[in-house]
Amino acid sequence: MFKVTPNPPDTDPASPYETLDSKKLHEAAERALDYHLKPDVPIMDTPCTPSTMFIVNPELDTETLLAHACESLASANVMTMDLADHMEGPRRNSLLGIAQVIMLGELAVNRALDRLEPSE
Repeated sequence: MFKVTPNPPDTDPASPYETLDSKKLHEAAERALDYHLKPDVPIMDTPCTPSTMFIVNPELDTETLLAHACESLASANVMTMDLADHMEGPRRNSLLGIAQVIMLGELAVNRALDRLEPSE
């Protein structure tokens, strides 16, 4: 029985392993890419340590934090409304929308303050 086979056998023209040199070149390229692109330590394995430049005192109670948040939101609302008074058209409408979102945040913080038991 005679089996028809091409001489030489068909090879994948896109294969990087046509010769021993191309295989070595491919391995060298992979090492170079791994060296430059892969991190030494996987990103998810390193714990996130926050910067201590601007830090909220971890010993503050919830009531104090909410009170300061409320004051900050009230100040941001006043600044946004003041700026909106000097604008016209779509920019004024955008600032008024931002002021409304700030006011809703302020209302939510005030409601949270109302639900807290007063500290002594």
